[in-house]
Amino acid sequence: MAKRKTSKPISTGITGLDEILRGGLPPSNLYMLQGAPGAGKTTAALQFLRAGVEAGERCIYVSLSQTAAELESIAVSHGWTMDGIRIEELSASDAVNGGADQTIFQTAELRLDETRQAIERAIEEHKPSRLVYDSLLEIRLITGDTPRFRRELIGFKAFLAKRNVVALLLDTQDREGNNGEEVEGIAHGVIRFDKSLQDYGAVRRRIEVSKMRGVPIADGYHDMAIREGEGVVVFPRIVAGSAAEETKPELIKSGVATLDEMFGGGQESGTITLVIGQSGTGKSTMASLYSTAALERGESVALFLFEERLETFFRRSEGLGMNLRPFYESGQLIIRDFNPNEISPGEFAQIVQTIVTEDATRVVVIDSFTGYLNSLPHRDKAVRDIQSLLKYLARAGVLTMLIVAQHGLLGQNVGIDVDVSFLGDTVLLLRLAEHDGRLRRNITVVKKRHGPHDLDVHELFIESSGITVVPYNPLPEA
Repeated sequence: MAKRKTSKPISTGITGLDEILRGGLPPSNLYMLQGAPGAGKTTAALQFLRAGVEAGERCIYVSLSQTAAELESIAVSHGWTMDGIRIEELSASDAVNGGADQTIFQTAELRLDETRQAIERAIEEHKPSRLVYDSLLEIRLITGDTPRFRRELIGFKAFLAKRNVVALLLDTQDREGNNGEEVEGIAHGVIRFDKSLQDYGAVRRRIEVSKMRGVPIADGYHDMAIREGEGVVVFPRIVAGSAAEETKPELIKSGVATLDEMFGGGQESGTITLVIGQSGTGKSTMASLYSTAALERGESVALFLFEERLETFFRRSEGLGMNLRPFYESGQLIIRDFNPNEISPGEFAQIVQTIVTEDATRVVVIDSFTGYLNSLPHRDKAVRDIQSLLKYLARAGVLTMLIVAQHGLLGQNVGIDVDVSFLGDTVLLLRLAEHDGRLRRNITVVKKRHGPHDLDVHELFIESSGITVVPYNPLPEA
């Protein structure tokens, strides 16, 4: 028996979506793209056709709901052109052929027949490889009932299949995610765009491939955004199988011998360290310390700021004798400064993953992890999302430091309303102790999963001359 040939997947024009689909859409099939108004369906459809033009294919956009001028304006807003894309601007509510001879009481059957014939003529004349049909809502309105609507779709699917056309049908959903008909079974695949407005901040957009026959998709929701000049951008979740290959653990030192001794010689690569403490205890200083040591060893470091400004970070570090600007200017130190509510968990994970992969980063610092979680609407879900990222970093041999704040200036409760303690392989606790009118900084390694560590309380001195860790000696009583 001859071996059946397999066809190469068709790119959607959206890199992240192609990754979710394991390469793209299976060829010569009909697909549905569903979403509420403003979810990004038209933009994604244009990207799908532009990918076809770049591949040397003929493409056609059949528009029953938008004018050619509106489509042109969308393309121009992203710096695109419609060159190579034929636009068939039709109307499903009026006669599209010989309309001058019809009355205003034209029957739905006639309007539907004329619309179908006009679309089929355009396909026969242009012979496209890719087609966008925008939108099913107009056809649904003039068919009036589910059985007739389903028959129309089945007939159209058969017509396209005979001509090896890959078709993307846009379908508008209401706010509850309903489109009024159960027609998903007709399509070879169904992609849904989800758009939700949070109590505060930007709109959150997500994508779900709810159905794709014959493809082991990465199911579930994935974050997405619409960016000027880029269009629809999708950020696939980090899932099992996408993790980096595990590396052999190595000791990573801080440059302060007494601090390294508390960790049994140093911290291990491929582990996550939670640095927990009150305000002013030196949490960010610890991050700067390990970053400086790694940079001076010639390693790359990535720092993600969610609270402290970039200039503030540099000045604070310089006040402790750690000049990090030259490393930043050379690109060895990568710093990303985020504003609250501007980034989704999926996009953040992709940014971190890309930096670690491209720059062979050895130390990653999130300062602060509290600020990151507090900027998200669903912090409990965000913790689960970032757990996948942390596992990826651990397998890549990265030392990840999460700066976690506590409530209040001298409070003892962690400033997050969800449990994050399980994330850390190592927990470094920083505290302030008041004695005889003086505040003393204490430092303790309260947890270390791998190897021995010192459980004693030490005193931490942060001075312009550098960082010093010494055994804790209680002050004599007066």
